[in-house]
Amino acid sequence: MNKLVWRLLRQHISVGQLAGFFLANLFGMTIVLLSIQFYRDVLPLFTQGDSFMKKEYIIATQKISTLGSFAGRSNTFTKEEIKELQQQPFTRSIGAFTPSLFKVSAGLGMQEAGIHLSTEMFFESVPDEYVDVNLDKWHFDENSRTIPIIIPRNYLNLYNFGFAQSRSLPKLSEGVMSLIRMDIILRGNGHVEQYKGNIVGFSNRLNTILVPQSFMNWANQTFAPDQEAQPSRLIVEVNNPTDTAIADYFQQKNYETEGNNLDAGKTTYFLRLITGIVISIGLFISLLSFYILMLSIFLLLQKNTVKLENLLLIGYSPTKVALPYDLLTIGLNLIVLLLSAGGVMWIRSYYTDTLQNLFPQLETGSLWPCILTGSLLFVFVSLINILSIRKKVNDIWKNGASK
Repeated sequence: MNKLVWRLLRQHISVGQLAGFFLANLFGMTIVLLSIQFYRDVLPLFTQGDSFMKKEYIIATQKISTLGSFAGRSNTFTKEEIKELQQQPFTRSIGAFTPSLFKVSAGLGMQEAGIHLSTEMFFESVPDEYVDVNLDKWHFDENSRTIPIIIPRNYLNLYNFGFAQSRSLPKLSEGVMSLIRMDIILRGNGHVEQYKGNIVGFSNRLNTILVPQSFMNWANQTFAPDQEAQPSRLIVEVNNPTDTAIADYFQQKNYETEGNNLDAGKTTYFLRLITGIVISIGLFISLLSFYILMLSIFLLLQKNTVKLENLLLIGYSPTKVALPYDLLTIGLNLIVLLLSAGGVMWIRSYYTDTLQNLFPQLETGSLWPCILTGSLLFVFVSLINILSIRKKVNDIWKNGASK
């Protein structure tokens, strides 16, 4: 029986149509799987700490005018201003920079290298969800007498390419800096306490010397209990950095933004938009290829209608008659899946090397997103193909029986 149907199938098969389906589906499937795999590989740049593409953040400050400086006008944000900004349609969330209300001095030395630095400094804190560094070591334990500290990455660059280079001092890597312990002295409210400072990360987003929010709350309460910390800077997470309403509102309220937060946010937005467009194009091509395959199969069935009717009338079941067509579509879909997955693995071997060079700290994901997505598409498309073929064969059987 199966040999007979296969002979009927070979008589009217269109190699050009099936080749068109195969190439189109291969191209579309590869685009879809590669887009998803690439996005998953670079996902840590969007979601983990120390990422310039994590979310769209804007650092907002009050504009300082000459007249306001002489008049002693405060440049802090009031609770009403923060609440009004929170209610804007472009705002997702707001975090306030909490300043230290006590005196801080720090000493940093490396005797082997002949380096000793001592300076007055300051601390600030933000809620943990706004910190762009891994939070594994980002907690304060009063009993340990150690303060985790995050400094801007450009501070290290200033030392390495400015101070150290001009004085012929050794340059310091991030790994070396994380091993250095600073002597921190806190003064206020008649108390003088000494702690060790441990640099646990370097921030690209926050241009300040950062300590955990829990430490800041405790230290302000301990060393300045009679004062209230007023934020002079806000970190604002926005929905869409390209929204012109952001610039209009900031201009109206006389607010300023630090650095190029809006430009970086726009870059992130367009990167995500392009990723979505590429995946959509791949899915569209796959849908077209699916249509080509179904058209080819239906043409085969149509050309063999009389012979298939005879087979059905003499006792062969619709399932047996449809089986060779089912195997043809499943086989083609399986070959497409295997070749697409192989192509993604080959392309991935090239771009992962580039990513590792650009972002040494980046850990790329596994191939499971590609395998899982491809398997789901294979099952989904094959199931629709089988159901469509069975329906067509049943229609032929019903039409033949009614004659």
